[in-house]
Amino acid sequence: MHRSAPRLTRILACAAVPVMLVVAGCSSDSDSKKDEGSSSSSAAPDATQSKASVAPAKFAELPDPCKSITAKTVKSLVPSARDKNGTEGKSSDTAARGSCSWNGLDDNGVKGSQYRWLDVGFTRFASDQALGSGADRAGDDMAKQLAKAKAAEGAKKLVTAPVGSIGDEATKVTYDLDKTGEDFKYATVIARTGNVVVTLTYNGAGYAGAKTPSADDILKGAEKAAKEAVAAVATANESAKASGSPESPKASDKASDEETGKTTDKATKASGKSTAKAKAKTTKSTAKSAG
Repeated sequence: MHRSAPRLTRILACAAVPVMLVVAGCSSDSDSKKDEGSSSSSAAPDATQSKASVAPAKFAELPDPCKSITAKTVKSLVPSARDKNGTEGKSSDTAARGSCSWNGLDDNGVKGSQYRWLDVGFTRFASDQALGSGADRAGDDMAKQLAKAKAAEGAKKLVTAPVGSIGDEATKVTYDLDKTGEDFKYATVIARTGNVVVTLTYNGAGYAGAKTPSADDILKGAEKAAKEAVAAVATANESAKASGSPESPKASDKASDEETGKTTDKATKASGKSTAKAKAKTTKSTAKSAG
C-alpha cells in the first residue's frame, strides 16, 4: 500500500489539471523528443523542395544591342540608315535591359522614297525565390509584350501566329497602319530564349508616290533580324564565360614550385642522415657503458 501511494498521487494530480496540460505535462520525455524530431524532419524537406523548385537563370549577360544584328542585315533592311551603327536606347541597368534602333529614308527623287525603321529590345530576368525562375518570368513578360503589340492603336489587318526556329518560343504580329498620310506595313517578332525576351519590330512605307513595301518582305526582314538578335544572346554569354575562365599557371611559377620541391627533398634527406648518425652515436655510447 505504501509503495503504490506515490503513483496514485501522481495520477490524481494529472487528472486534476486541464486536459491540454495533461497532454503536455504527463507525456513521457521520449514522446516529446519523437514529436520534436518528426516536426523538424518534416520541415527540412519542405525548405529543400522550395529552393529546388526555382531553376537558375540560363543567361547572365545581354549583348550589345547595336551589335546584336549584323551590319550586313542592317544595310539590307535599312539601306539609308541615318546612323549605320544604330541609336542605343537609354537604360538604367544595361545588364537587365537594352535596345537599339535604325531608321532612314531612301530618297529616289521624283520616283518617291522608301522609309524603313528597325528596332530591337532585350529584357533579362533573374531567378528569384519569391518571384520564380528567370525563364518563367520571361514567359510572363513575353505575354505582356505580345498583348502590347496586339493593342497597337489604329492597327488594321492584324494577324498573330507562332514562329518556329527562333529561340525557345516566338510569336509574330503583323498589321497595317496609316501614319503621316502613308500606309505602313508592320511586323513585330517577340521571342524568348531562356530567361531573356527579345522584341524586334520592323516597318516601312513608300513616300511621295513610291510603292508600299509588301507585308511578306517586311515580315521576312523582321524574322531574319530576330534570329540574329536571339543568337547574339547566346554568343554574349559564351564570350563572358571564356573571358572569365581561370588562367593556367605560368611557366616561371611552375619552375619555382619544382625548385622549392627539390630544395625540400634535399633538406629532408639531410635531416634524415643527421638523425641516423645521432642514433648510431647514442647506440655506441650505450654499449660502452653497458660493457
